[in-house]
Amino acid sequence: MNDVFAHETAIIDPGAKIGSGTHIWHWSHVCSSAVIGQKCNIGQNVFVADHVTIGNRCKIQNNVSLYKGVILEDEVFCGPSMVFTNIHNPRAKIPKMDQIRQTLVKQGATLGANCTILCGNTIGRYAFIGAGAVVTKSIFDHALVVGNPAKQTGWVCICGERLDNDLHCHCCGKKYQRTERGLIERK
Repeated sequence: MNDVFAHETAIIDPGAKIGSGTHIWHWSHVCSSAVIGQKCNIGQNVFVADHVTIGNRCKIQNNVSLYKGVILEDEVFCGPSMVFTNIHNPRAKIPKMDQIRQTLVKQGATLGANCTILCGNTIGRYAFIGAGAVVTKSIFDHALVVGNPAKQTGWVCICGERLDNDLHCHCCGKKYQRTERGLIERK
């Protein structure tokens, strides 16, 4: 971990695997069996639990907790104070760690500030979850969702811009077509 930057207030438990070029900022805690990829930016006051996997080039903004069962693929953006859950019906008195549900966030997805992702769901590739949305079901690739509960209101490009009705991006020029999982780029 010679080329990993960790602020002096960050806690990195022995055994954590952290890729080269990653930065871990103030008062963050990375647990012993967490895996963080290369060139990630882990913001202030972030908690990365045991058995969490974070891909390469991810950005985790301030005040995000990634609990056991969360998997982020490459280039995922987690906005400030967004929330993951990992148990569907938690109780303080009743241990339920054997009921953890996996949450998968696929490559390039954006999770907006203060959104909540309920456990057991998959967020599709390059999906865009609006700020404050509450995701209660799996989301298609390239879907734009907002609200509580989150509802799809459109489609977004790899570059993050909203697509027109013809599934064309006026910003970068990419064109898409529908599939059973959402959208794919037309070649």
